[in-house]
Amino acid sequence: MSAIAARPLNRTLLLACTPFLGMLVWLFVANISVQLSERAYPQPAAQTSPDPGAAAGPALEGLDQAKAIAQGTGQSIKKQLSLYQKTNADMAQIASIASTQASRPYQIYDRRITRKLGSPAATIQSDKLEAQLFYLGTQNFQSYALKIKLKQKDAMKLVLGNDKEGSAETTLSAVNRYKAAIGVNAGGFADGGGKRYPLSTTVVGGKYIGGFQPTEKDLFFVGLNGSNKLIGGKFSSQSQLDALGPKFGASFVPILLKNGQRTVIPDKWKTSPKRAPRTVIANYKDDQLLFLIANGYNENGSSGATLEEMQILLQRYGALDGYNLDGGGSTSLVFNGRVINSPSDGTLRKLPTHFLFFR
Repeated sequence: MSAIAARPLNRTLLLACTPFLGMLVWLFVANISVQLSERAYPQPAAQTSPDPGAAAGPALEGLDQAKAIAQGTGQSIKKQLSLYQKTNADMAQIASIASTQASRPYQIYDRRITRKLGSPAATIQSDKLEAQLFYLGTQNFQSYALKIKLKQKDAMKLVLGNDKEGSAETTLSAVNRYKAAIGVNAGGFADGGGKRYPLSTTVVGGKYIGGFQPTEKDLFFVGLNGSNKLIGGKFSSQSQLDALGPKFGASFVPILLKNGQRTVIPDKWKTSPKRAPRTVIANYKDDQLLFLIANGYNENGSSGATLEEMQILLQRYGALDGYNLDGGGSTSLVFNGRVINSPSDGTLRKLPTHFLFFR
């Protein structure tokens, strides 16, 4: 492009910019300042520090409310606990009164039967049993009564002589060996081959020694079940006896009392012998046991008690069921480690079975 052609263009541009240039000169000469308000600039967000009092107020109010609720709950729990304890105490008192009232008939009954026996000469009292020994004032013979209340299942048991079938030992020996408090001779026996065996059905620890033998003629079985209740009678089958749950027991002849009534004594046993040392086991309606022991100087029938006299004593002392155990020289009564009766053999006889009682 030539210089001649460029000049018109420059002049045109100069004319276009002239107004603006004039405005700038005027502003400079007039010294006019332009100020913007504070709102024209962005402001930083206000930083406010928290007021501790204002923040703590609601929190403290919440804590106070929680504390009040806790205190109210605690008081309610205390009241409930106090009521619970009082209720328990009242129930315990009611139970005690009920137990006392329930036992009153038995206490009265026990006092009545004890009064018939007289004043006990000796007593053994323990957690397992209460045993009372009485000296009886019988006319034709010297006799004793042993009344026992069993409190625990392991308070009484039957043991074999030296714990072996066919072996024998005295009741005192068995008492000492087992550290028992009391010992009484048990069932009859039969000798054979230099050994002494229990007569007929015998149960030790729930097991039959030598097997079950049906009762014949006048024989009977007598013992205790798992509830310490006296069981006895004649059994033709093992299932009959098993139904009573025998824990231990032995056999002899004859039965003397059933339900408080005398049984008929076979003629054979009335005179074989007529009088002899006797051992009888019986029970009361509250399941206490009664043993009657009669002394005799020999076994020829001239001393001791008759079976009819033992029946009279059983009824006199209020017994329910009564069974004649082995007597004569076998009669043995050991109380607190001392032999109480007078053995007709002069010394205690060795026997295959013994009833033992434990403190």
